[in-house]
Amino acid sequence: MSARRALTAGLTGAIVGLAFLGVVGTGSAQQRVQVEFWHGLAMPLGGILEKIAADFNASQTQYQVNATFKGSYPETMVAAIAAFRAGKAPHVVQMFEVGTATMMAARGAIKPVHELMRETGVPFDPNAYLPAVRGYYSLPDGRMMSMPFNSSTAIMWYNKDAFKKAGLDPGKAPQTWPELREAARKIRAANATPCGFSTAWPTWTQFEQFSAIHNVPLATRANGMEGLDAELKINSPVHVRHVQTLIGMQREGSFKYGGRDAAGDALFPSGECAILHASSGVRARIIREAKFEWGAAMLPYYPDVPGAPKNSIIGGASFWVMTAPNRRPEEYKAVAELFRYLGRPEVVAKWHTDTGFLPITFAGFERVKASGYYQQNPGADIPFLQMTRTQPGENSRGLRLGNMPEIRNIIQEEIEKAFQGQQTAQQALDSAVQRGNVVLRSFERANR
Repeated sequence: MSARRALTAGLTGAIVGLAFLGVVGTGSAQQRVQVEFWHGLAMPLGGILEKIAADFNASQTQYQVNATFKGSYPETMVAAIAAFRAGKAPHVVQMFEVGTATMMAARGAIKPVHELMRETGVPFDPNAYLPAVRGYYSLPDGRMMSMPFNSSTAIMWYNKDAFKKAGLDPGKAPQTWPELREAARKIRAANATPCGFSTAWPTWTQFEQFSAIHNVPLATRANGMEGLDAELKINSPVHVRHVQTLIGMQREGSFKYGGRDAAGDALFPSGECAILHASSGVRARIIREAKFEWGAAMLPYYPDVPGAPKNSIIGGASFWVMTAPNRRPEEYKAVAELFRYLGRPEVVAKWHTDTGFLPITFAGFERVKASGYYQQNPGADIPFLQMTRTQPGENSRGLRLGNMPEIRNIIQEEIEKAFQGQQTAQQALDSAVQRGNVVLRSFERANR
């Protein structure tokens, strides 16, 4: 299959987050190589990202990045496919982490980052990046395929004011699922908030992160890292038990289903739910909107599951370099220089402190730590500490499953039926596995 067909087949039906970086020539008055940067980050993140682009422009005189918000990730995806089919693919595409398998399958349509840096001669050390970040976007032999940028992980946010009203210690977040359930019950009994516990991105937080932390496979073949012939394993006893726990919490009124994908994000800063599992990247929104004292903590775990807790895995997005007819060497050089700039410790540190996304390099983390930021902002280092709690293993390196956005929708559909009392937890997850495996086999056939 051609690269064009592979990429189109891989993207069809997937709700994929994309953003572009395209160099369009040197015809400007300043004779700079122009870089059209389309991104899918809404405010305030989009504004912070555009400031980084402006800072890059000011740091040198050869390249000009023109950053533009192109709408939501799905909307930007549509523009990406249209540009690719027209033979005018952007130079760099920002794709969220579960689109990694799709991009890797489109071999002729992408230029791996390790090739880009070698060919352009721009210094690059993949070992500068956190293992859990580097491994997600690399081949098994360690060669990096895309450039990490807005990497996040899921953590727990909690309302300290609500904890006080419920007679709970605001300085001590729940560490285990039994503790979380008890805290949510007390919060509701005291009517401290309308909702005890909820979650954003339910498949990411309650299945993908959950599996990594509990050292159980989301899928075979090292969660798809070792081959396209992976099969889902989310109907295991541990997963079924967890969904049963959520169903029980919903019935007793301590858990509220917040909706699909990012819909649940709003439930915490608004003060509706006292505990929320969501991206570390929500920090900027919480700082801006929350009218109460809040804290951050690691995701809970079941203490009787052997091996738990392990490191969590990343979310967010990375930058993929795309090929196009007649692309010039200086255009690739412009992209490589931008990537080098994005990896600077001061840039990594500022993005982290401004947004809550991870400091994706060791040097970036050490720079923030030395500044005293973590002492002044307790809990801001939780994402880093949770991600580096253990060395990534087979079940906690991440996942590389084809058309994962479609599989996420399938899982959401099935657990919603369980929450509505239409089926049991076991039935929901058995169905999700059966339907999800059909998607995986279709992807395997299209990209083998």
